[in-house]
Amino acid sequence: MKAIVYRENGGPDVLRLVDRDLPVPGPGEVRVRVAVSGVNPTDWQARSGLAHAKQFPEVTPHLDGAGVIDAVGEGVDRSRVGERVWLFMAAAGRPTGTAAEFTVVPAERAVPLPDEAGFDAGAALGVPALTAHRALTVAEDGPRRLRPGALDGAVVLAAGGAGAVGHAVIQLALWAGATVISTVSGPEKARLATAAGAHHVVDYREGDPAAEIRGIAPDGVDIVAEVALGANIALDLAVLRARGTIATYANDGGKPVELDVLRSMVLNARLQFLVLYTAGPQARTAAAEDVAAALRDGALPVGAEHGLPLTRFPLHRTADAHRAVESGTVGKVLVDITS
Repeated sequence: MKAIVYRENGGPDVLRLVDRDLPVPGPGEVRVRVAVSGVNPTDWQARSGLAHAKQFPEVTPHLDGAGVIDAVGEGVDRSRVGERVWLFMAAAGRPTGTAAEFTVVPAERAVPLPDEAGFDAGAALGVPALTAHRALTVAEDGPRRLRPGALDGAVVLAAGGAGAVGHAVIQLALWAGATVISTVSGPEKARLATAAGAHHVVDYREGDPAAEIRGIAPDGVDIVAEVALGANIALDLAVLRARGTIATYANDGGKPVELDVLRSMVLNARLQFLVLYTAGPQARTAAAEDVAAALRDGALPVGAEHGLPLTRFPLHRTADAHRAVESGTVGKVLVDITS
């Protein structure tokens, strides 16, 4: 089979297209013929060594993808052979991700993909959708699971609604019944956040964004899903309601976080840091189940018309796909494994 590998940390040029033996699923595992692989910032961060040191002599990257199960290991129901699935955390703690014609994953990381959902939609889930779910389920006064009605009456602020996680926050919050506000940096990103379904879009570079958000939500925002904590913490605290939650999954731009401790205390604010890998198996299982339910309900479409433009590369150009993600390409970057 064809696979992308790297043997040392470094820039995109360390990625190589190679031939490898077909992997064999072990007990509790499934083998998936991958159709589409999704690329996330964490993939290039792992490749570069920024996220962590390389754990295996050779690594096939990418956590997310979609395809069809073609073999199962001991202890896995054989009826799953032929099942369309979306994958999450394929390369987490393992040397073989989805940037290959076939990959092997624990059976629970291969989630059934509804017939009406394409492989693109499946490959765009994974890290972004599960991270978004986590951000929406850590509030003190909020639900631990998402379903229609779970966020009725809540106001969610999706910072950076044109990004992959922000897009998923908008879609999942809408599905769960929240009023959704998104902050963006310009007209094109405003168009994308609106296409994703945000009820209100605020350009944080124009006027008084805090006053605009307070005009929409006079009592304050219940949950902020934050992508750039250092840059946005003052705005977040200015619009947060008492006992509200700022759930931060990134610090884009790298600006140091200057926290107004007194204001945070008066608000009884919750500042929740989150990353999928250490969220724990129960949280990840709940997220996968709820995201699968939203997908079945048609709540997670992708494509520019739905607010998430897709940028595609063939397998042999995976290095270019990494460069696209590193350079901040808006939307979702995908690698087509099968033509």
